[in-house]
Amino acid sequence: RRVHGGRFPLVYSRMFRSLARLSHVTRLATNDPRMSQVVIHGNTVYLSGQVPAGTPQDWETSDVVSQTKSTLAKVDELLALAGSHKSKILSAQIWLKDIKDFAVMNQVWISWLDPNNKPARACVEANMAHPAIKFEVMVVAAKD
Repeated sequence: RRVHGGRFPLVYSRMFRSLARLSHVTRLATNDPRMSQVVIHGNTVYLSGQVPAGTPQDWETSDVVSQTKSTLAKVDELLALAGSHKSKILSAQIWLKDIKDFAVMNQVWISWLDPNNKPARACVEANMAHPAIKFEVMVVAAKD
């Protein structure tokens, strides 16, 4: 039976193709056996929690400023890998080992951030997975 002059199946065909694109999941930077560093679902990019580059010995001798800069450089790289950019960050969750570092971390964050596209953000003090880590961030961004 034809519905709406035969256009009914075409409309639904386009809709289902759009839904299929939205439900597709891509995982990038998956060399860690515990997690993917990047997960893309539709047009949304999810980064796992990012910590400074380097080794625990590097972290022991670095301050929160250098750890924040190092971590945000990793965020830039992963967002680029996913086809996104810091200007498209929707939300950020920040963990600090010591909340006393909030002001200096914020100086680095503000200088890195796209001032015209500030995300929703939370920042809390937390115990870290390694005691020498002073800064960790997890972001969600749009892809386009």
